[in-house]
Amino acid sequence: MDDPRNALVKDFVRIVGVDRNGCQYVIPVQAKGGNDQLSIVQTQQDIRCCCEKFKDLVCRSISTQFMADDLIAVFELTVEDDEIKFVGEKHYRLVPASEISEKDLRLYAQARRTRRQDTV
Repeated sequence: MDDPRNALVKDFVRIVGVDRNGCQYVIPVQAKGGNDQLSIVQTQQDIRCCCEKFKDLVCRSISTQFMADDLIAVFELTVEDDEIKFVGEKHYRLVPASEISEKDLRLYAQARRTRRQDTV
């Protein structure tokens, strides 16, 4: 049997981004819902594929699990010594855009500016 770590990853969602310091990232995304489970093998394949195809970019693997009550869990994972390591987890509530007011958007923008100033 072939080693699943060497399987060809034909197609997966990936995002390429740049942070405010100019560091460039490739972000493979694995999303699961219902009874589907996140896959360690898929995460390893996604990271390996990104590291091979985008050698000059930092790979930050994201997995998402849709939960009950319009919640989504977002995990960042990495590979160290051929093992998947947990980097962090955040939960978000998904809401229709129509439920977000202009006032909400202004408050979010103000909070983001405040956090940026605190980190400078």
